[in-house]
Amino acid sequence: MTARAVCLVPRRALSVSTMSALSAFGLLAVTVMLVTYALEERSPWFVLAFAGACLLASAYGFLQGAWPFGLVEAVFAAVAAQRWWRRFHGPA
Repeated sequence: MTARAVCLVPRRALSVSTMSALSAFGLLAVTVMLVTYALEERSPWFVLAFAGACLLASAYGFLQGAWPFGLVEAVFAAVAAQRWWRRFHGPA
């Protein structure tokens, strides 16, 4: 009589899951936001890059179906662009 190993974890759980292209895009957008936000004090160009990353995150939110997230990120992008304009061109 031979002993058989019993697996208590479903086979599906053992397979390596892959990330969708949309999830990878969202991860990239949020990572760029985090890095550029941390570097904002070094140059006004990082503020502009943060605004661009917010736009990417906004696009991700709308594409993913989470329109409130997309809307909030669009507002963040507008605020960051205004901050860049004031830092780069001085107060009006």
